[in-house]
Amino acid sequence: MKKIKNVYNQLSALVWKEDKFFVAKCLEVEVASQGKTKKEALKNLKEALELYFEDFSSPIKSSYSNISLEKISINNQTSYA
Repeated sequence: MKKIKNVYNQLSALVWKEDKFFVAKCLEVEVASQGKTKKEALKNLKEALELYFEDFSSPIKSSYSNISLEKISINNQTSYA
């Protein structure tokens, strides 16, 4: 596998479990992968991202910083007329 230049220092991934597999999705670009474990899904995502960025010749800057995933509770008692 060809090594890529330092396009990003770090990328952000959202990971969730879907049935028997974990899904890992990069937030900066539309790349996702899966695995039987969270660790495997992230390893597969890293490999997919390396392949995705393989042909990029100039660095790309991320517009995201200080990303966090927060849970929000909503009151679901809305009535419609």
